[in-house]
Amino acid sequence: MALIVHKYGGTSMGSTERIRNVAKRVAKWARAGHQMVVVPSAMSGETNRLLGLARELAPLSHSAALSREFDMIAATGEQVSVGLLAIALQAEGLQAVSYAGWQVPIETDSAYTKARIERIDDTRVRADLAAGKVVVITGFQGIDAAGHITTLGRGGSDTSAVAVAAAMKAAECLIYTDVDGVYTTDPRVVPEARRLSAVSFEEMLEMASLGSKVLQIRAVEFAGKYRVPLRVLSSFTPWDIDLDEEAKSGTLITFEEDANMEQAVVSGIAFNRDEAKITVMGVPDKPGIAYQILGPVAEANIDVDVIIQNISHDGKTDFSFTVHRNDYARTLELLKTTVQPHTGAARVTGDPKICKVSIVGIGMRSHVGVASRMFKVLSEEGINIQMISTSEIKTSVVIDEKYMELAVRALHKAFDLDAPPTTPAA
Repeated sequence: MALIVHKYGGTSMGSTERIRNVAKRVAKWARAGHQMVVVPSAMSGETNRLLGLARELAPLSHSAALSREFDMIAATGEQVSVGLLAIALQAEGLQAVSYAGWQVPIETDSAYTKARIERIDDTRVRADLAAGKVVVITGFQGIDAAGHITTLGRGGSDTSAVAVAAAMKAAECLIYTDVDGVYTTDPRVVPEARRLSAVSFEEMLEMASLGSKVLQIRAVEFAGKYRVPLRVLSSFTPWDIDLDEEAKSGTLITFEEDANMEQAVVSGIAFNRDEAKITVMGVPDKPGIAYQILGPVAEANIDVDVIIQNISHDGKTDFSFTVHRNDYARTLELLKTTVQPHTGAARVTGDPKICKVSIVGIGMRSHVGVASRMFKVLSEEGINIQMISTSEIKTSVVIDEKYMELAVRALHKAFDLDAPPTTPAA
């Protein structure tokens, strides 16, 4: 008997009929002898509705006290989901119990709206599993040391599910979504995109960090740190599909690089349109200037992505970086009111209409000229590159947002990702 964690997204929980289907699927696994822990998201659109109400009433100034109330409100979406799913499971004849994150408890830090999980006490959950119950736990949320409800940021239910699986040493964590796995890129942008039967943890980590919406990056980080076997699969297959077939479907996030993986130089194209570029111009080119600019940004809990510092001219330099588009206005204001007067920068400018396009593949380690090939493809399409960032298994470029789909299609074709993978000779 294995301990299995299922996670279901908002579309899977979007109506009572869909919740009933989730319950039937979970019941199938439970009746096969598995101990089941289920982590559902809020019903589709519910978190946006709740936060929309909060924003209508919110003051203009942003504070920790305001963020606390946002978390209090947003966390109720998942609480409804777990209660409904537990009821549906009981209707299937199973014993089931639901818990909010604070009841488990899932302990986090106090960074409201972006909290990080620090510890999970699984005593209560294990007792229920031993008693033959299916346990349903809210995703996306936890409780801090002061007893305040916290949320983990958008997509945090993935993180919750993987963290629960890690804490309980689950045999596998299955992430059920509205897609049937991880693709070479978004099929809505490139219809020829292929589903990958397996992808390495490193590649998935890069894809998640670069804009792939299939898995949240912190969920992948958790899976990597604690080596949680992870599978992404569709919740829209018939609930009564054969269990063995279902257990092998979707995309497996693997920690082993097999021979087939070595065949592909590039495994996927990731993109992120939720970025904005900010440039601090005419700052003194001296030691510590990067910290003087980015220190206040970090203290404001704003994540920075691509960073570039230009060559110095007459003792001055320009410093550019990207942030999430939701943080653009706040970052710009912070730099103009705090950093610019302190550093003596000439001016602060920004562009919220940029995007990041990336190629990812563990095969890039052993092949030269991959980045230059990417640059050549973009050049032939007349696309100007504004910023470049690289690692051992990825190359990212920042370009004008209007060229994003053209760039993704061109790169997908250029790296033969629409062709079936080749099988190495014996």
